Amino acid sequence: MIGFFLKKAFFDGWDNLFSLVFLNIASIAIIGLGIVLPAALGAPAWLDLVALVLALFALGVWFSTSVYAMVPVSDFGSFRARETPEALRAGLLPGLQMGAVAAASWLLLSIGLPFYLSRGGIASALAAGILFWCGLVLALALQYYLPMRARLGGGFRKNLRKSFIMFFDNPLFSIFLFLYSAGTVVVSVFLAFLMPGIAGIALGQDVAVKLRLYKYDWLEATPGANRRSPPWQELLAEDRELVGKRSLRGLIFPWKE
Repeated sequence: MIGFFLKKAFFDGWDNLFSLVFLNIASIAIIGLGIVLPAALGAPAWLDLVALVLALFALGVWFSTSVYAMVPVSDFGSFRARETPEALRAGLLPGLQMGAVAAASWLLLSIGLPFYLSRGGIASALAAGILFWCGLVLALALQYYLPMRARLGGGFRKNLRKSFIMFFDNPLFSIFLFLYSAGTVVVSVFLAFLMPGIAGIALGQDVAVKLRLYKYDWLEATPGANRRSPPWQELLAEDRELVGKRSLRGLIFPWKE
């Protein structure tokens, strides 16, 4: 399943290259205006902090917008620039909610970990360890929040609960998806974040949720089945056929295939 996920995420991104670049240019602009520009102009520290907070929330909203925009792409469709306002309206509230959760978690960890580690002793080390692992589990679970909400609808609490269920039911895949997103960031550095960038991470998460949900459709249709051994070859058969096989020549010159 992981191999097919990588293949589909790559081909979906390649087929919608200009859409990814369009979405990423906006995220680069947010970073430039909200983070780089105030520092370059020598703004006072308090203004730098305000600009940073606003930029991070704006980036969260735009990432949410990108997730909503990439859902049709993960379903073998496309995204066009004129559809941006609709994606922005849909992603605004979830993006703000995610930004608030991320900001609160970062604040708690940045204060709590140094506090407990500075006190010494087994009890403090244990408290620091629990806080760290809670933060890590939250980060892994939140990978599913936006794509599940964009695909299935529902509110904050419902999708947050589903996100934790998805994580605890698929812990190894969740770790892989986290590493995939981190790897996407590293690759994006060499391409000035035009590709794959934030939109590439959003697309990867959309594809991951789309494919993982096949497992739950199968479990619902097959009561008593072993949830640890879903028949991925069968579940992904239609998607495999739609993705098809492509050569390097076909990737660069698809009209010649």
